[in-house]
Amino acid sequence: MRFEAEAKRALDTATARGADYADVRFGAVHDEHVEVRNGVVSGFADSESFGFSVRVLRGGAWGFASSADISDAEIDRVAAKAVEVADASAKVKGRGISLAPAGKFVDTYRTPFEIDPATVPLEDRVRYLLDVEKEVRAAKGVTVGKASIDVWRNDKTFASTEGSLIEQTILQCGSAVHALAVGNGDAQDRTFPGTCGLYQTGGYEIVRKAKLLENARRIGEEAVALLTADQCPTGDMDVVLSSDQVSLQIHESIGHALELDRVMGWEANFSGTSFATLDKLGTFRYGNDLVNVVCDMTCPLALATHGYDDEGTPARSVDLIRHGVLVGYMAGRDTAHVANVPVGGVVRSEYWGRLPMIRIGNVNLEPGNVPEEQLIGDVRSGIYMESNRSWSIDDKRLNFQFGCEIGYEIKDGKKTRMLKNPTYAGMTPAFWGACDAIGDAKSWVAWGTPNCGKGEPMQTARSSQGSSPARFRGIQVGVGYGD
Repeated sequence: MRFEAEAKRALDTATARGADYADVRFGAVHDEHVEVRNGVVSGFADSESFGFSVRVLRGGAWGFASSADISDAEIDRVAAKAVEVADASAKVKGRGISLAPAGKFVDTYRTPFEIDPATVPLEDRVRYLLDVEKEVRAAKGVTVGKASIDVWRNDKTFASTEGSLIEQTILQCGSAVHALAVGNGDAQDRTFPGTCGLYQTGGYEIVRKAKLLENARRIGEEAVALLTADQCPTGDMDVVLSSDQVSLQIHESIGHALELDRVMGWEANFSGTSFATLDKLGTFRYGNDLVNVVCDMTCPLALATHGYDDEGTPARSVDLIRHGVLVGYMAGRDTAHVANVPVGGVVRSEYWGRLPMIRIGNVNLEPGNVPEEQLIGDVRSGIYMESNRSWSIDDKRLNFQFGCEIGYEIKDGKKTRMLKNPTYAGMTPAFWGACDAIGDAKSWVAWGTPNCGKGEPMQTARSSQGSSPARFRGIQVGVGYGD
């Protein structure tokens, strides 16, 4: 395997310096981003980074160090530095850290794909984006059109003093088209697919599956039409959310709330802690009986899918909410045994040079049995909302207010007039308790989130929230726009 000898050197050095446990990660990251805007290439980035990091546990405290220089002398220095950091951390530790068993694994994993992005010439990608963006501005009244493609490849090798040696290649792709219309003292925008594009694990087939060109003009026309659309009404009413909006709802009110380091108060940056405390495990009513949520790190296509996480734990599916009751958390080896929950392979870092932490993985709302069209058909009076435009939630992940790009009034089971600035608000358990129907498997999509922030220094991670459209009864609508 790649870096096998270098990994052994790092682990031997850390052990000789007194580490009780050590792991080492070598990584090569290649990120590519192409963006066009109003007929020209407005952004292009093609970056690579290489390096390694050593994490050690000594005296019940973590130590970590990294470097971009993969030489024998630097490996020795970094391994010794990680032990020194652990010694310093131990002086201010609390109860001390211990690890849940992970097992010993010698394995390789590669993201399955159909089309290697490297075989698609750059000029072909640029030409496609220019065609897509031109189609957006073919809708009269569009002020700004934008389209983009991202390709991310991460080759990494993990080894630990427990005997694991794991080599992985993770391939992720995504694309999006955006239309902005300005007029009548207003600005409205539409994005496709979903809230931020279609981002999944796989090859260039993910970009083709997004069908940007086929939907570009419609997105432009909708942005323009929103300028003169009626304002979304206010009041308590039934709401049907598109699957991508449900995905955002899951991310903010379930995903972050069930990261076990937040629950335990170890982590609070960017998204606060959590109302879903350990005393609620197994008894707390999180939602309606039909709400079942898992964190499945093996989910095909989902953006966070891999073979193993960054502490060598195999990917698996873990129940978070079953029949509406809180039954689990996303946990790492240093937290799982505290809550007596299983690890699921969710500890990750942004790249080889950052300390891994618990990140939202593939948090999926299991599909229901209601055909998508019937979700609306059973609403006498309500609002359909699609694609997130704004979000706000408190630092316990409890009280929230979200806005969407576009809405439609529902009258007697049919979508009628277009509505702009649709918003809704609620409290997490009450909101999920008001969910009385979830779309079937045909309408289920593994929506990726490419830019979830957490930690200090801040790290960006890629998560996924799979969902079908869903219906919620008696929701507060029109928040921020009423009298």
